[in-house]
Amino acid sequence: MPPNQTIISEIQFYPVKPKDGLLGFISFVLDGKFWMGSVAVFTRLEGGYRLVYPTRKVSGQNINIFHPLCREVSLQIEDAVIKKVEQIFNEDYESTESTEKMW
Repeated sequence: MPPNQTIISEIQFYPVKPKDGLLGFISFVLDGKFWMGSVAVFTRLEGGYRLVYPTRKVSGQNINIFHPLCREVSLQIEDAVIKKVEQIFNEDYESTESTEKMW
């Protein structure tokens, strides 16, 4: 593993009924040391996906719970998560397509 490589593993996607671009939430393990959860997955207007990290509203102010500190790690997480989400959507599409052919 390269020295600056972050390991993103155990990615789980929890779909929700789509609303305002929200597709669901993900959790993952970062470097085998931290479980990260409640990260929202939204569609982008121009295509693709974006991640929104959890916040908590305290006295009318949004407080970040956690988020990547550098762009490189943010992109590594985004790439790993998008691969997982697209894999799940492709599996669901192929499963639906196979069922439709049976009828």
